Amino acid sequence: MKKLIVLLCIISFSSLKAQEEAVSIMTLSEYLGYVKAYHPIVKQANLIINNSEAKLLKARGAFDPKIEVDYDKKQFKEKEYYNKLNGTFKIPTWYGVEFKANFEQNDGVFLNPENNVPLDGLYSAGVSVSVARGLLTNQRMASLKQAKYFNEQAKENQQIMVNSILYDAAISYFNWLKTYNEKIVYNDFLNNAKIRFESTKRAFQEGDKPAIDTLEAGITLNTRKLNLEKARIKLVKSSLELSNFLWLNENTPIELKENVIPDVGTFNTVDKTFNIALFNNEDFDIENHPKIKSLAYKIKSLDVDRRLKMNNLLPKIDLQYNFISPNGDQINSFNTNNYKAGINFSMPLFIRKERGDLKLAKIKLQDKKLESETARVVIKNKIDAIQQELNSFTIQSDFTANIVRDYDVLLKAEERKFFLGESSLFLVNYREEKYIDSKLKAISLENSFFKSKATLFKEAVISIN
Repeated sequence: MKKLIVLLCIISFSSLKAQEEAVSIMTLSEYLGYVKAYHPIVKQANLIINNSEAKLLKARGAFDPKIEVDYDKKQFKEKEYYNKLNGTFKIPTWYGVEFKANFEQNDGVFLNPENNVPLDGLYSAGVSVSVARGLLTNQRMASLKQAKYFNEQAKENQQIMVNSILYDAAISYFNWLKTYNEKIVYNDFLNNAKIRFESTKRAFQEGDKPAIDTLEAGITLNTRKLNLEKARIKLVKSSLELSNFLWLNENTPIELKENVIPDVGTFNTVDKTFNIALFNNEDFDIENHPKIKSLAYKIKSLDVDRRLKMNNLLPKIDLQYNFISPNGDQINSFNTNNYKAGINFSMPLFIRKERGDLKLAKIKLQDKKLESETARVVIKNKIDAIQQELNSFTIQSDFTANIVRDYDVLLKAEERKFFLGESSLFLVNYREEKYIDSKLKAISLENSFFKSKATLFKEAVISIN
């Protein structure tokens, strides 16, 4: 928490020129922690879960008890044609069974005879059952199951989305580090060029060096200045790109101040930051990968839809039975002598719509299963390739370090010979160019290594604190 407070103190988007401040290092861990806490897209990823929870709540609403009141009255020419009141309380259950309690009170001059009830009203209590279509599965059951699967799927997708934005942020940080290191290289060699130019100039004034050497030293100095300016602009651009991921909240982007620099020791902490220090390809369980788990929940949801469509091939047979009594407060007044029962049957003759729906559901399910199998192979091959690449980077890094060291030795030896008068400025500059080039290649190789680490973090969808 202290580190985040320090970060807030050193970062500002104010355009006012501040006084010179001490250099402050922003590590990769601090930076990604800040992105994860405040970046709007990370906040947006959390909305995926909120959306799925809202859909789950909506699906559960299909099982809420329900109260219905129907009141209808007609009066014409001072005659009360009818006055009808019907109140119902329903309790839907998981399977195709619904319990119902009802109160009915009707009167009027022209009341339909079938609606005649005792003066104090008529009570009923009963149940309705779907004995074929809708008994073991129905739309309400399917919607709730699918909402639960969607909620679990959303959690996996949220992790994938968060890792994706953290990956993009990490790539920006690595580019920032690369351009910073390049600027340091050019700055160091600019100082060397200045010293060499002043030395050559004095030697010329003393008659020890020809005028052409001062010209060559001047060209080298200006070249170093040009390269440094190019490196400075690249660093400015990369720092602005990095600032795209830095926010105080969802509405306030912030910009890095010039005194904030990247951690040049990132190589020693990158594995810990990405939580991949103990990652082992042999122990990697593809079934726990968020992408595979997300597809598995989608397959389960489509299978629910398939079973629902299969159930719709059955005929619709709804039975209902209600005990009726004029005394609703007396339970023993409800008996089998007074009842209201009914049956409803319907079935299309060719069930072409239902068969078509089932066929489409099976196709969608098969398609998603094939996608899941493909995803397994693709993810595994990507991770294998990244591991091979990282192993190769380790070997390349050793070779590059040896080359940089050897060019350094050659340059120092050539400089000693030059000051002893046994070499030329041309050879010194040539050695130095090779040395600079080797150091820039080492920086570029390190940047590629970091990007591969970030890619492993993204493809394996590893969670970080």
